[in-house]
Amino acid sequence: MDYKLIEKEVIPSLKFNNKLPVNQHPDLLKQIKKATILGNSHRRKVGIFFKDDKGVKKVETTIWAAGKKFICLKGGVWVPIDRLLEVRIQ
Repeated sequence: MDYKLIEKEVIPSLKFNNKLPVNQHPDLLKQIKKATILGNSHRRKVGIFFKDDKGVKKVETTIWAAGKKFICLKGGVWVPIDRLLEVRIQ
């Protein structure tokens, strides 16, 4: 998968306006749940692959919380779940 590695501080400046089709991993919700537990209990980083309006990005950070529409990363950064491709435990 071609992607651009970014820092989580860049995410608030990214655009998520286009309703692009996203080919999500079949176990994405399980990945999010596991990553959230690891982030809260062990401060463990994960690789989060997502698609903004310009292409695929990857960020390595912890997931603090997950709702129905967004995940919250360390530092209060939010990413829409419908734009996530995969969460890889590192």
